[in-house]
Amino acid sequence: MKPITFEHSLGNLPLTCEAKLIGQWRRPTWSLAGLMLAALWISAWSLPTAAQTWPSKPIHIVVPFPAAGTVDAVARALGQKIGDNLKQVVIIDNKPGAGANIGADAVAKSAPDGYTVLLTTQGLAIAPNLYKKMPFDAQKDLAAVSQLMTTYLVLAVNPSIGVNTFAEFLSLARAKPGVLNFGSTGEGAAPHLIMELLMASANVKLTHIPYKGDAPMNQALLAGDVNAVFSPLSGVSAATKAGKLKILVMSAGKRSSAIPDIPTMLESGAGGFEYTGWLGLFAPGATPVPLLKALQVEFVKAMNSNEIKEKLPFWGYEAFGSTPEAFAVKFQQDLVSYSKTIKDAHISLQDQ
Repeated sequence: MKPITFEHSLGNLPLTCEAKLIGQWRRPTWSLAGLMLAALWISAWSLPTAAQTWPSKPIHIVVPFPAAGTVDAVARALGQKIGDNLKQVVIIDNKPGAGANIGADAVAKSAPDGYTVLLTTQGLAIAPNLYKKMPFDAQKDLAAVSQLMTTYLVLAVNPSIGVNTFAEFLSLARAKPGVLNFGSTGEGAAPHLIMELLMASANVKLTHIPYKGDAPMNQALLAGDVNAVFSPLSGVSAATKAGKLKILVMSAGKRSSAIPDIPTMLESGAGGFEYTGWLGLFAPGATPVPLLKALQVEFVKAMNSNEIKEKLPFWGYEAFGSTPEAFAVKFQQDLVSYSKTIKDAHISLQDQ
């Protein structure tokens, strides 16, 4: 029996198929090209629908650092506010280790459906330049959502070393090269890189002791296991007020309203450099753009709420809230700049 051929259009694209009469039923047989175009048409319509129905189940915020640290505190505050706004459960998943790569890898390998996101620091731009082998491609397997906040670090010391100013700290370090030590949140992490830059610019030498996150690093400082650390303000603020630690200087280019009496490194003659970092949100790399924008809107809305904004100075953050497109550009720039920083600091490539 001769097939019946008819045409149908999808937008401006004609599709052809054949129908063979079997009894009173015509069975259409679509060409391969027609099937592929139809699939694209269905996919195109499904993306806005996915964004419109999001969220219909719990959202997981992966924090690649231990609980009780600064990023964890921010994530829990954001999660609470987002959950209230969306009337949906938000779960905080702490996945620390391997320079924050364990948590990032978990998100990179998650479904790109808007239900698993990564809240992390500029360490994500450091890692590809630091490790010999990465379990994921930070540029392809993760999608930028928003640079939510900018941040600075403070140099805190244990009072047992007997210094009260930044100048005294540098003098002691010069007098005893390699005797003083400092803690960090991991080899090549921001607290490590800042100290490397400081040592190079001020011509001093301290011994590096890495930890797995802010909380264990600051606990070691309190216990006297390390002499100094560059830390988020929230990690050392309470202990400083109690007289158990001393903050000597901050890394940003201008003083913070949270600690107006603490000078910047530029003011204190630290070789003329400053450092600011960020806290950003990422999703799995294949996440559709409408979902990226939906995530950005909700997280920035939560960040700008009064409940969270009033806590930002204590945490050492300032609200930012960039678009996915702007953050993607910033992330690419940081990948380049941190590559240079690591090479200039003569930091060897690390195993995970």
